Amino acid sequence: MFTSFVPGFALGFGLILAIGAQNAFVLRQGLRQENVFWICLTCAVSDAVLIAAGVAGFGGLAEKASWFGPLMRWGGAAFLLWYGARSFRSAWVGGAAMPTDGPDGASLRGALLTVLALTWLNPHVYLDTVVLIGSVSAQYPDRATFALGAMTSSFVFFFGLGYGARLLAPVFRRPAAWRALDTVVGLTMWAIAAKLIWM
Repeated sequence: MFTSFVPGFALGFGLILAIGAQNAFVLRQGLRQENVFWICLTCAVSDAVLIAAGVAGFGGLAEKASWFGPLMRWGGAAFLLWYGARSFRSAWVGGAAMPTDGPDGASLRGALLTVLALTWLNPHVYLDTVVLIGSVSAQYPDRATFALGAMTSSFVFFFGLGYGARLLAPVFRRPAAWRALDTVVGLTMWAIAAKLIWM
């Protein structure tokens, strides 16, 4: 069990560690302390579903559906361009520092729809979870335990990022810090969108 769980955990954590659209959104929600539990749970469960699908052999099926790749690619790029523009607008408008000592009543439904779009409309998520983790799991005798390790890494990462973000709260009491974060988020979203468009 140990020889399959640890490699699964390490691979999953390594793939998810790079800053991306989903991670940037979780970080932002964590700093605002808005719907953190549900955002982290949604991200982790989504990853778990995709990892399970990959280990179960759905990676090959996804590759055979010729319409699936282009749909995810263009849909994801359009959403990331829109979200990036919204982040740049927030950075430009600025204003008072966003609250870091509690939620400001943001819609849970809106936050969940956003994180679901950032997750399920990103083709790289499918490549990392369904295709890559699914194919690597075939090298281990206990594929289920390997998958469990990868799933556990998602839960550890997202809840660590979401709840650990509050440690940065003192920095983000300044409006300039939020402007900088919104700019970084916007650049991240547009960079990923550009990569999708020109891949």
